[in-house]
Amino acid sequence: MIIKKRGQITIFIVVGLIIVSGVVLFFLLRTKVTPQIGGTTETNANAFLSSCIEQKTKEAVNELSIRGGELNSTLNINFMFTKEKVYRNISYLCYTQNNFRPCVVQKPTIFLDMQNGVKKYISDDMGSCFTAMLDNFKTQGFTVGENSKLNSFDVNFGPNKVTIKTDSEVILTKTDETTTQKNFQVIVSSRIYEIMGIVQEVMNQEATFCHFEDSGFTVAYPEFSIDKYEMESGVRIYTIKNKVSEEKFRFAVRSCAISPGF
Repeated sequence: MIIKKRGQITIFIVVGLIIVSGVVLFFLLRTKVTPQIGGTTETNANAFLSSCIEQKTKEAVNELSIRGGELNSTLNINFMFTKEKVYRNISYLCYTQNNFRPCVVQKPTIFLDMQNGVKKYISDDMGSCFTAMLDNFKTQGFTVGENSKLNSFDVNFGPNKVTIKTDSEVILTKTDETTTQKNFQVIVSSRIYEIMGIVQEVMNQEATFCHFEDSGFTVAYPEFSIDKYEMESGVRIYTIKNKVSEEKFRFAVRSCAISPGF
């Protein structure tokens, strides 16, 4: 009898361990699967968008920057630097027709204008990248909901970066699990924010004093360089460059010209 009872107790213990192990394994597997649909796909989505739109964003910043922030400005000078061997229309950001008066700032909202310019430049590619991201999810076995779409996006400059913020929604279903992800965000490394701050300071000084005092500037900001090409007509072409990223912004100024006829 004693042996029989011990045998029954042993069986109960074994069965109990099996049940407990099964419950623990169930919750472990469930915990492991759930984030894979939510967190991991969201990370993959941002990574996919970043890899798709990053180069186009950098191209947009560069193309706008070397023309004074605008591709088709009506107030510009067509000029070629010998080393570059390419003529470009460079926008006047501060301009006057009077030979002896300070220039007037032409782009007081240069930050906003540049951000909108980049947005316009990458608009078509952003839509294509979002569609490609959805197609990529489909190839991974996800069912993409009909309401998944990119409604709009904005471009913002900040310290060390360009941020693309989207008003978007993606609905994904896989293995009976459905998740909704919204408002993806892409961050592109750039120093354009800092460069634009210097551009604004140059414009303001030219409009106030007819020149920009750069003697102490390079000491305070050693990672930036300012090149100024002066013409007899009183036109000055500034090139602001970050020495690390090699990004640059170029623009023209005509202020307090000493020789008429331009």
